Amino acid sequence: MREDTEKYLEKAAVLVEALPYIQRFNRKIIVVKYGGSAMSNAELQENVIKDVTLLKLVGFKPIIVHGGGKEISRWVGKVGMEAQFKNGLRVTDEPTMEIAEMVLNKVNKSLVQLVNELGVKAVGISGKDGMLLRCEKKYSGGEDIGFVGEITEVNPKVIYDLLEKDFLPIICPIGFDENFLSYNINADDAACAIARAVNAEKLAFLTDVEGVYRDFQNKSTLISEITVEEAQIFVKGGGLGGGMLPKMQNCIDAIQNGVNRVHILDGRIPHCLLLEIFTNKGIGTAILRNGDERYYHPGEQD
Repeated sequence: MREDTEKYLEKAAVLVEALPYIQRFNRKIIVVKYGGSAMSNAELQENVIKDVTLLKLVGFKPIIVHGGGKEISRWVGKVGMEAQFKNGLRVTDEPTMEIAEMVLNKVNKSLVQLVNELGVKAVGISGKDGMLLRCEKKYSGGEDIGFVGEITEVNPKVIYDLLEKDFLPIICPIGFDENFLSYNINADDAACAIARAVNAEKLAFLTDVEGVYRDFQNKSTLISEITVEEAQIFVKGGGLGGGMLPKMQNCIDAIQNGVNRVHILDGRIPHCLLLEIFTNKGIGTAILRNGDERYYHPGEQD
């Protein structure tokens, strides 16, 4: 009986710890960039969607921006083509663009269905809907890599309209140029641009790493919170490698353009979003404005 009581008290303590965050972020917009391994595992996918749905039900205004690179590559292979990349960017000729648009819209509607099944109304759109994501051709080291877009303008009206009508927007990163041709856009870039355009309180990246480390070889050096100024020094110091460098640049850019906090989380950890947002220490890395209040103070009880 005593063990049961302690278990219930632990659950109550979790809810009490979450309360100030629920109050603080009520009716605030959070953009969740969803990608990586968490998309290719059914159980993790279900957990992420449950987390985002819960955020909505406790008063947040969440927006999901999703990728689908692995699924695009799978379908490119299915039709006998070979996926090609230059400097980490997918070479997207016309047939590949057709596949990418088809696959991303398919992924989009599957996510909409998962949210709807939990009793929350979701609407899936691409960057072409409502003229949301206008872009121009992106080059890789001066080379033409096809229908890969660089966002030049975000028109967030369609997002505001959906939020006002109590829908949860789910966005796939397909944009259009001045000739209304379709372009594949990096999902991190799309999430960052959308977060800036809607003045999001938070932007969360679900990735395949736990967060940002001071020393990647030493897993005890995970950074719980870091200011933009500290992040800029860290980037210049060359301590980041691989895909984390452009991600961190996106985080810095988002905060300098009005987003309050950016979170880098391991999407492979069940309920990472809830653990990051509703606990003092969190579970990933939070990048915050210079001078902003830190929620986690080492030495305090977690």
